[in-house]
Amino acid sequence: MLRKRLGAVALIGAVALATTAARSRSRTRGAGAPGAFDYYVLSLSWSPEYCARNGSNDPGQCAEGRKFAFVVHGLWPQYERGFPQNCAAGGAVSDAIIRRMLPLMPSPRLIEHEWRTHGTCSGLNPDAYFELVRRAYFQVAIPGDFKAPIKNIEVSPARVKDEFLRANPAMPFDAFRVLCRGRYLSEVRVCLTKDLRGRACGASVRDACAGEEIILRPVR
Repeated sequence: MLRKRLGAVALIGAVALATTAARSRSRTRGAGAPGAFDYYVLSLSWSPEYCARNGSNDPGQCAEGRKFAFVVHGLWPQYERGFPQNCAAGGAVSDAIIRRMLPLMPSPRLIEHEWRTHGTCSGLNPDAYFELVRRAYFQVAIPGDFKAPIKNIEVSPARVKDEFLRANPAMPFDAFRVLCRGRYLSEVRVCLTKDLRGRACGASVRDACAGEEIILRPVR
């Protein structure tokens, strides 16, 4: 089974990533009702930074030659303040869905976690939810300089937003949030309507970079 072959290697990294994300988004109101939310947050994780910290625990994403740049951490139903989670008994994600999603979400355990924790709040079934994740990912254009850098990029968080806005001119500036771990870019979050148009993020989705200059690690 695909889950047995690939799933175990990503457990520690996926759980740690999900915990960090939840803490930086604001406190949840509780389980919530499926489909009862205001908008989505598309979380784009900067894989080189994740792998610099978790590579030995996640060879599926971080082994030599796995040249991931931005990957999908999740597509999260969001309230204007806070967010729902674990809205229903999710059930298993099929191997077919996992295979389809691995190029965008290179961790079977993360895929399953995201379905249980966030996908069940979308009001969609697993097939429809993960198809929406794919659509959301391809809806957002990645700036050219950030697609596959081969050396460190030093840039301000504001410049990261500017570059995403330049690549996605139909989206408002406040649709983008930039998060860091220390001096290093870890994530870009994009706020989207339920039909995946860019919109301003709510008050509880915040930037989280302390420095005026940050570093994007190169792809591995």
